Amino acid sequence: MSRFFTSKFSGLVPYTPGEQPRDMQYIKLNTNESPFPPSEKAMAYAREEAERLRLYPDPECKALTEKLAEHFGVLPENVIVNNGSDETLNFAFMAFCDEKRPAYFADITYGFYPVFAQVNRLPYMEIPLKTDFSLDPADYTDKHGFIVIANPNAPTGMALPLTQIERIVAEHPDGVVVVDEAYVDFGAESAVPLTKKYDNLLVVQTYSKSRSMAGARLGFGIGNAELIQDLNTIRFSTNPYNINRMTMAAGVGALEDDAYMKANCAKIMENRAYTVNALEKSGFTVLPSAANFIFARHPQIDGKEMYLTLKENGILVRHFDKPSLCQYNRITIGTREQMETFIATVRKLWEAAR
Repeated sequence: MSRFFTSKFSGLVPYTPGEQPRDMQYIKLNTNESPFPPSEKAMAYAREEAERLRLYPDPECKALTEKLAEHFGVLPENVIVNNGSDETLNFAFMAFCDEKRPAYFADITYGFYPVFAQVNRLPYMEIPLKTDFSLDPADYTDKHGFIVIANPNAPTGMALPLTQIERIVAEHPDGVVVVDEAYVDFGAESAVPLTKKYDNLLVVQTYSKSRSMAGARLGFGIGNAELIQDLNTIRFSTNPYNINRMTMAAGVGALEDDAYMKANCAKIMENRAYTVNALEKSGFTVLPSAANFIFARHPQIDGKEMYLTLKENGILVRHFDKPSLCQYNRITIGTREQMETFIATVRKLWEAAR
């Protein structure tokens, strides 16, 4: 770092995104992107809007906000649109967490949560998952502050039933509970309906996974109108033009082509079941997943060795060095052809390890 870098960030450990290599062509199963292109309608709307890029985008994101509200059965004042779900999450940390309301989240979850807390200089506590990687709502009963739950969780893929999510929300009426639903469309139950019942619940979703728009950077939050107003206070004090015209238009098109999204999710869930079955037949332990990825380990293959060997063979998966995770790899679910190639390569590794 330079001699000018402020000391308040001297201990900041930034989030490490998944590899986006350019040295060769890989089968990319490491960043939970969709293997399918965005909908034709989304791309057509974006191309049309490109002709107006000389103009600033609508800071209120009116057309997209109204479309999201209609889609989820809420009012426009219950919706905020942001530059990826990460921006929504960061704004939530800024708005609802402070010295009197520390942040609480799992010790094994989305790696950006501690970064959001650190960069905003907010107190936080990581709550250990159980030995089977499950989250127990009882562990949050005596916590008073700002709670963030990724559901399904990452990198495990495991999901809590809605009854347990509601328990956490109901037991913390004086603090905001954020449910991060980046992967909810792959088999979990959304907490959006609960936002009509609880004024302390914020549900965050993204277009990056199920709607094949990771490169567009589009996310949104749904919650009580006063919570959304708080978040918009942060947004308009930070970057009111945070969504570009093409992304906004593509977001509307993707919602109008919802059947396409659902069909792609169904294919991914089928490919997930196929991959889990094949891995378990080869002796892998695979955690139950409701996401577009799985978390797997093999008793005879070192986790990092598997990651490196797959990379040498042109397949990228995500490996974590954390001691409790290092024997596992997170594997994004791609097309059937991609998963067949992955399974064939893994079987060679397994045979070599026997």
